Amino acid sequence: MDAPLRLNATVLGAPDPRALAAYYRELLGLTPGTDEPDWVTLRAPDGGAGLSFQREPDHVPPVWPQGPGDQQMQLHLDVEVAVPDGTTPAAALAAAADRAVALGGRLPEHQPQEDVRVVLDPAGHPFCLYLG
Repeated sequence: MDAPLRLNATVLGAPDPRALAAYYRELLGLTPGTDEPDWVTLRAPDGGAGLSFQREPDHVPPVWPQGPGDQQMQLHLDVEVAVPDGTTPAAALAAAADRAVALGGRLPEHQPQEDVRVVLDPAGHPFCLYLG
């Protein structure tokens, strides 16, 4: 029987992998792993899949929302937002989006759903904050 496969990480390209890793480490509470100029890894404290970052000097950020001829989004991350007791779902989502922006992300004008916030990380990768 073949050995089972397990997803270890999603890799994001960036002109500065250390800076992008620092953003996600702070945003998601991930644990530092490898830290080299061209390759940085973050691990989930619970042993789940982490994120890795590789240097792409010619990185072209995707366009959100994409139009004809624009650089396409190849993937995006979904980040679940917990709703603490005593907090409304709308307030929890707004607080998560505010935090992502305060750390260096950007909230694009186009938001496709009321219960989801699309945020662009410092390298321009979109990710979705959604209510869990």
